[in-house]
Amino acid sequence: MITVLPIETPGLGDRTYLAHDGSTALVVDPQRDYDRVTALAEAAGVRITHVFETHIHNDYVTGGLALARETGAQYLVNADDEVSYERTGVRDGDVVEVGAMRVRVIHTPGHTHTHLSFALEADGEQIAVFTGGSLLYGSTGRPDLLGPDHTDTLVRAQWRSAHRLAKELPDSTAVYPTHGFGSFCSATQSAGLSSTIGEEKRTNTALTADEEAYVEQLLAGLDAYPAYYAHMGPANSGGPGRPDLSAPSVADPAELRRRIEAGEWVVDLRDRTAFAAGHLAGSLNFGLDGQFITYLGWLIPWGTPVTLLGESAQDVAEAQREMVRIGIDRPAAMATGGPEDWAGGEPLAAYERATFEDLKAALDKNRDCGEEFVVLDVRRDQERDEAHIPGSVHIPVHEVPGRVGEIPAGRVWVHCAGGYRAGVVAALLDARGRDVVAIDDSFDNARDLGLCSVPTRTP
Repeated sequence: MITVLPIETPGLGDRTYLAHDGSTALVVDPQRDYDRVTALAEAAGVRITHVFETHIHNDYVTGGLALARETGAQYLVNADDEVSYERTGVRDGDVVEVGAMRVRVIHTPGHTHTHLSFALEADGEQIAVFTGGSLLYGSTGRPDLLGPDHTDTLVRAQWRSAHRLAKELPDSTAVYPTHGFGSFCSATQSAGLSSTIGEEKRTNTALTADEEAYVEQLLAGLDAYPAYYAHMGPANSGGPGRPDLSAPSVADPAELRRRIEAGEWVVDLRDRTAFAAGHLAGSLNFGLDGQFITYLGWLIPWGTPVTLLGESAQDVAEAQREMVRIGIDRPAAMATGGPEDWAGGEPLAAYERATFEDLKAALDKNRDCGEEFVVLDVRRDQERDEAHIPGSVHIPVHEVPGRVGEIPAGRVWVHCAGGYRAGVVAALLDARGRDVVAIDDSFDNARDLGLCSVPTRTP
């Protein structure tokens, strides 16, 4: 019996897979912190002999090479990928025997030119296909991460790759993608937690629409992706080593203040409610309760030292683990406890939180009394196009650090779709001396209150 075990990385929206026959195991697309993989293999009582990469990843630093070296496994990467380390090169049509499992290599370009999928068979039965960034649940991987010169070629290749998988594999074949669980590597938001080739034939636009319709729809739906992606391909081609997850040095209040004054990032990991109520002046807020590493990696000037502030050492360790996944290998320092501990007797900073109902009241008061303020919408372009608050200033969250000067003077009410990104931006503006109000509310409530302008759609 073949068992496939997913290992979730929700902060990045990805999955790693461990597949085994009861004694021998293979791994597909391991994250940098591969100790989770070895722990799972040990618990299952199996030995890892092969590590497969579907592609040179753009959204995280792989743990594949280090895992293979530690376990003595073969490391299988497309032979056409230009990498600076030794690996077992594989190409379309190759078959790899892993214990009782038989893995066929299928070239599925689209997310990258050299992307591979791996079809797993045992006892003459096609069991599963590991599709990486090719065929996702209800979607496909995005084709634009290698730059605009490649996008048109890759999007059409992606459609053909999806059809090849659908043609060559039985409907009962389980589909196991790496991306699509919130990852920005997905062209659109994927649906569901499991699927088969047959289900994808019925529901996936790549398989239900003709090529031109698929291309048009997919390209129209692409939006911005995290800036740190630019660093992932080179890191993965260079062969990343084992991560260092040992605790960083502890900083006292004087050191924290020096780091802030030097322009380094001192990041408070508490949730946005606690941060707004009181925090170390000049610190930033990327709460562990949201997409911490996506937005930290997206906004930070690459290479800026990061100090972590957590209520516990466990919080710091969790954040550090997420950071190594995108190549921020070591925090500069850490501190635990609460803001009073970190401030060393200095006054804490704070700002208001509000709802869209509070914003409506403020807007009504503004009309009556002329109280001036600005509403800052930090959602992405596609979200803004669906509905927005008339008169609001729009700067997507990832563009705010470079466009702070465009935000009009006065109090700034910041909103997003649910509150997390608004909290990130409110903290950033507060650290720069702006008077902010963080709207911690669902944008659906803004619609219900009649605050939104919705574009007229042509039938």
